[in-house]
Amino acid sequence: MRARTCLSLLLVPVLLVGCGKNRAAYKVPPVEPSLVETPQNDRGMYLDLIRKMQQQGAYFASLAHIDAFRQRFGDSPELRILQADGLRETGERAVAAQQYRSLTKGPQAAPAWHGLGLIAATDNDHSGAQLALQNAVQIDPLNVAYLGDLGFALLQSGELELARVPLAKAAELAPGNVRAVSNLALWALLNGQPEMADAMIQRANLPQATRQEILRLASTLRRPVAIHTDTHTTPASLAAQQAPSTTSLRPLPPRSMLDRFSPATAPLQETVQ
Repeated sequence: MRARTCLSLLLVPVLLVGCGKNRAAYKVPPVEPSLVETPQNDRGMYLDLIRKMQQQGAYFASLAHIDAFRQRFGDSPELRILQADGLRETGERAVAAQQYRSLTKGPQAAPAWHGLGLIAATDNDHSGAQLALQNAVQIDPLNVAYLGDLGFALLQSGELELARVPLAKAAELAPGNVRAVSNLALWALLNGQPEMADAMIQRANLPQATRQEILRLASTLRRPVAIHTDTHTTPASLAAQQAPSTTSLRPLPPRSMLDRFSPATAPLQETVQ
């Protein structure tokens, strides 16, 4: 499967963060004017500025500022994890992986394992990605991004039942998070439950680009699933377009995030592979 379907899960309107694209190709990021003036005399503010640069996609600039920060304030595990993230996003994955590994035993262990998981996913090393992301989740079990990426890695490997738990956890921990809801909707489509997927999409009012990406990923990861991307699509029409399945069904556990989007007239079901 292509690396660009990798992790970090779905999607904020262009979707799939983490390893999605080869960011080694230079692009001009939309940096806020407030980031131009660097508070180089304030360690905390300077570190926050570097984080904001990375959040906006200015990874090359962040690496330059990381070098400047280190000259002024010295090194730290927190700075090294930001540097590893910047290296990963600018195409220096081997160097980034080496730096991540050096941080897996200290205070930055969770993001270090997460970064290793994203690199493994980019390289289509599904087992390696799952192991690294499981380590990240074990260290930081409330991190929605780690849970989502682990769930997506499991979806990539066709482990629908195993993916359900971390994806549902992420959606319940952050019900307003576009990535979390999108990944759970993707799981529902892959699990043969288009009505549930449509209910999630409609309630979250996901952008059109996000809906289209969910459909594309469903087609790539499993098999084509019929789903309209306009806001007027109804759960009934989605169910009608879904190809009939010959797999057996059994009820899902009650009182979960999944139940909230199940059809009111039918018991929530799960495909047994």
